[in-house]
Amino acid sequence: MNWISLEHLLDQTPRSRPVMLEPRLDHAELRQQALRLASGLRNRGVARLAVHLEDAGELAIALLGAWRAGVTVLLPADLQPASRERLAHQADLWLTDQDGDARISDLEAEPLDGAKLDLDQCRLLLCTSGSSGEPKLIDKRLRQLANEVEILEACWGADLGDACVIASVAAQHIYGLLFRVLWPLCAGRPFLRRALPFSEDIQLASRQHPSFCWVASPALLKRMGDNLDWPALRSVRRVFSSGGPLDADAAQRLQQRLGQLPTEIYGSSETGGIAWRQGGSLWQPFTAVQLSQDEQGALRIASPCLPPGHVEQTADAARIEDDGRFELLGRLDRIVKLEEKRISLPMLETALATHPFVSEARVGVITNNRAYLAALVALNHAGLHALRNGGRRALTEALRMHLASHCEAMALPRRWRLVRQLPYTTQGKLPQTLLDSLLQAPRPLLPERISSTRHGDQWQLELGVPPDLAHFSGHFPQTPVLPGVVQIDWAIALARELLEDLPPRFQGMEVLKFQQLARPGDTLHLTLRFDRERSKLYFAYRNGDAPCSSGRILLGEHP
Repeated sequence: MNWISLEHLLDQTPRSRPVMLEPRLDHAELRQQALRLASGLRNRGVARLAVHLEDAGELAIALLGAWRAGVTVLLPADLQPASRERLAHQADLWLTDQDGDARISDLEAEPLDGAKLDLDQCRLLLCTSGSSGEPKLIDKRLRQLANEVEILEACWGADLGDACVIASVAAQHIYGLLFRVLWPLCAGRPFLRRALPFSEDIQLASRQHPSFCWVASPALLKRMGDNLDWPALRSVRRVFSSGGPLDADAAQRLQQRLGQLPTEIYGSSETGGIAWRQGGSLWQPFTAVQLSQDEQGALRIASPCLPPGHVEQTADAARIEDDGRFELLGRLDRIVKLEEKRISLPMLETALATHPFVSEARVGVITNNRAYLAALVALNHAGLHALRNGGRRALTEALRMHLASHCEAMALPRRWRLVRQLPYTTQGKLPQTLLDSLLQAPRPLLPERISSTRHGDQWQLELGVPPDLAHFSGHFPQTPVLPGVVQIDWAIALARELLEDLPPRFQGMEVLKFQQLARPGDTLHLTLRFDRERSKLYFAYRNGDAPCSSGRILLGEHP
């Protein structure tokens, strides 16, 4: 491979060195665009640039151009209004895909000369995911990033060779930034511009390249099913996973299908990569990472990926083996006090996950008049079957009885939220703010929108029936069934959202049929069509291949 160190990416111009695909961009053109951007930023007097770009190639250009101009780069985790407001004072200019923000083409000027980047002056501000509290900014120097990509190449460069890097994760976070942008950029490995969040897209892209590797999240790897052409994918050079622990069953399934266990990466925005593993419970520290522990057994990290002389104190409890490998024992900062009793939330989550109905769970604290615990539980197939055939009360009582052998009564969750899967981000994170909002929110009244497609004058929607739908409580408590009136209400509400100028008043029904029950966790396919001449809304639900319900809804302008 034709390795170029991170600091030399703008002062070297190799003759032929592919960088990105679809559309293709080689190193020489990337270098010129970065230098033109550097000139434009310098002309504008920009000191801090916020960058959020879906195109990894444009992100690479933005990073290198800003660093060449001496500009500090801020990578916000998202572009939600609250996030932008919180970070507004941190940036002079926003470079994003959103309307009203700057574009690279808007900023380009006569290029600066190529030059070596100053590893100790170039800065990057990363936003943490907020999975264990409020998001915060992490200030990194380019030297820390350069050291990390050198470590990664020493570990796996020979294995990867010229593999195309195919990723499901965003590059706005440290894992995606390193593994799908900076590392391949230095190594001369081509990478795709866009993250591919669905396994079918990963497969399609993989089959277009003779040599490839995956940079994925645990959430995506867990969802990969039997519908993929696994023999054609066995040539994957290596499968990387980070953002959280990968379920052991999912790892074993991938080993059977691909002939290799995924390579899991343990680290954080603060520390960079700390360790890796392929199966088992023990982590292998990266070269030059030094581990110690505080009085509570939490890991302390010294690493070339940290500022010189700095030792990072984590909240991860661990047991370190004589050979240097270690086992993680949970986060100490997720121990809460209720009525002066210390309760480990990770312990409760682990205990819940051992129940035969549960895939995984997260526990949080609700504070109203008094503090109590709430649980967000992802049901597996057996759990969903129990819910459908025994009702919510019986299921949650079974979970409470199971937990009662692991904890005191005050630690039993008083509020339960049931889902098919935990709502992880593409990085495999579940931000604390999202967890808190889900635990505090009332049970849902609406379907989960999976997809919607228009075909002429007709809409096709794929809807998930939430396991925790509030309508199930009274219809019926022990055998929950989606009420017909709710199906009609959903059809009208979705039609008003998707179809223009629908008459405002409901005036009756025609040819109403209910042919099959809809139950918790079902996936329904809804067809909507409005006949304007007759002022009739046609709807039809299918549950799998079988008709579920259908009819015509009469709408009008007046009572």
